[in-house]
Amino acid sequence: MKTMTCKQLGGACDQEFHANSFEEIAEMSKNHGMEMFQKKDEAHLKAMGAMQELMQSPNEMQKWFENKRKEFDALPENKL
Repeated sequence: MKTMTCKQLGGACDQEFHANSFEEIAEMSKNHGMEMFQKKDEAHLKAMGAMQELMQSPNEMQKWFENKRKEFDALPENKL
């Protein structure tokens, strides 16, 4: 199991997500983002705006996603 924070995943806070795969951690981050959107959290809304801009370019979004996956893969396993 590995840990990444909201900030590491393009968000705005230090909320930690723990998962065995990048897909799992990306889903947790997405759910957290939706929760923060519903709460109208200003910092997260700003981060979401930046992500939406990135999404305008499929190539750039793909590069971002690949870099985050590599970052996840390079992380050490959590210590028990």
